[in-house]
Amino acid sequence: MAVFLGVLWAVQIADSLTHYSLLRWGIMPRQVGRLEDVLTAPFIHASYTHLVDNSLPLLVLGFIAALRGVGRWLGVTLMIIVMSGLGVWLTSPSGSDTVGVSGVIFGYFAYLVARGVIERRLIDLAVGLLVGILYWSLLPGILPGHYGISWQAHFFGLLGGILAAWLFRRRVATTSAPAGKDRWSPAPPRLTG
Repeated sequence: MAVFLGVLWAVQIADSLTHYSLLRWGIMPRQVGRLEDVLTAPFIHASYTHLVDNSLPLLVLGFIAALRGVGRWLGVTLMIIVMSGLGVWLTSPSGSDTVGVSGVIFGYFAYLVARGVIERRLIDLAVGLLVGILYWSLLPGILPGHYGISWQAHFFGLLGGILAAWLFRRRVATTSAPAGKDRWSPAPPRLTG
């Protein structure tokens, strides 16, 4: 997460030194030639204040999401970026230009809460509950009505986090049982988080 945040800050510094020339890589709704901007927009911010506001929640929620391993974290992050970005591309008003990592923050929030419900492990439930208590104030951000804030990025990031929790859930193998016997699918003990 430190590397990810470092990249965001390096991009912000470079962008500010070039008079915010990178803003052109924000998401422009329904412009087919600009669809790849879904992948670049989260790395670009409109100001230092914009990035400062996103940095701490990104660091905390992303770090917790990454505790299951870098490979899973990369998959979850990519899922959230694509889902949030496509949602913005499809539903934002024409002529708008959306940048920022807040859709990923909402995605991490939803991923951590949903993972607890989907996996039903005590540690995941506890983490989901703690994240829900600490960051519940994010939820109004998925509603329209705040000028200059992309509720679409937040809403679809949230959906991306839920989808990622489902797609990247822990798989438990089912053992074959002889005819007439019930199948039992025990969860192997996990010693790492």
